[in-house]
This record gives sequence, C-alpha cells and structure tokens, in this order.
Amino acid sequence: LLQRTRCAYFQDLAKACNKRVPGSGCAAVDGVNHDHAVLGHSPHCVATNPSDLCVALAAVDAVVELAGPGGGRTVPVTEFHRLPGDHPELDTVIRPGELITGVLLPPLPRGAVSHYRKVRERASYAFALASVAAVLQLEGGEIRHAAVAFGGLAHRPWRARRTETALLGTRPSQESVARAVEAELAEAVPLRDNAYKVSLARDLATQVLGSLSTTA
Repeated sequence: LLQRTRCAYFQDLAKACNKRVPGSGCAAVDGVNHDHAVLGHSPHCVATNPSDLCVALAAVDAVVELAGPGGGRTVPVTEFHRLPGDHPELDTVIRPGELITGVLLPPLPRGAVSHYRKVRERASYAFALASVAAVLQLEGGEIRHAAVAFGGLAHRPWRARRTETALLGTRPSQESVARAVEAELAEAVPLRDNAYKVSLARDLATQVLGSLSTTA
C-alpha cells in the first residue's frame, strides 16, 4: 500500500524530479517516458503506481483503516493514493502521525467472478506496463455488478467508472464490452513514447471482461 509511486528519474539524482525534490521539474515529461502514465497525470509528474495488490483492492472496493493523533478514520482504497496535481511528492492521503491499522474487504456480490491480469516486459520483478482487475456478476444473462480497475496507467490504481456504467444492464458481447472499455480509455492522454499503453490496456481489459462474462 505504501510503495512510492516512482519512475527511473526518481532514482537518478542527476535528473529533475518533483517527487524527489518538489519544484525541481519532471525530466520524464520530455524524456524517455515509455513506462509512464496515460491517465490522470499532470505536468509535474507522469509516474505510475507500481502496485499489483492495490489494483485488485480497488476493484473489490477495499477500505483502508487509519489511526492517528486525531483518532481513527477510514478511506476507500480508490481514494487512498493521490493523483499528482501540483504536489506529486504526496503519494497518499495519510496525515502526519497516522498509521494503517487494517484493510477491510467487503464481500463480493453473490455469484460474482473476478480476475487479475498483468502485462510486463520481463518475467519477474517488473512493474506492470498495464494490468486489469475486474469483477462481474450476471443475473439472467445481464450484468448486475461490474468493477474494473487498471494498473500501470496512472499515478494510482485507476477505477474505470465509465466502463462500469457502460456495462451495467447489458448482455455482454464482444462489441458491448469493447465499447465499454473504450468509454474509459478515450480519456487517455499518452506521452510521446507510450501511446501503445492505450491499445495494450484496451486489449487486456476486453479479454479479461470477455472471459469473465462467459463464466459468470
């Protein structure tokens, strides 16, 4: 949950990085940005969240429990990590002095099926170029519950709300699933080197949702 959202420029002390030194600039914006964000980024940071676990947690509506000097509170995991905005040095909404004390996993709808799939450049110890976590529940051949989250595309796990809305109440087909996925990815703003991520995520999500719709 608390991995830094980062890229290679964060680790290169010779390069500008607003996450490492706020106000210094982002070398990745005009540099090599093959691995970087296509959703939710800002001119101040284009890094992607590296977590696999948090993408799955986002798709199942997990809730993070926090405790600190002001008492306890809960935050949906979809809101726990921040988008970069003007302050990419702030990864999460944790306040000074707070600790994570638990993660709550609500039960999935009865009969729901789920899957997580990740694409990376090598077999081990590699961050996702794109990943998808999805949950589907069908009743009478129609989608009654849909949850989709992308990894590797944004500064935080990206919950695909437009895709979910487009899927609800439909009888899934290759065409309807593809349209629903495109409803989310139409908002992508690729950088110079990473437009391939949009089509990669589109294909990955379409495959995962298509597979789930035949087993739900």
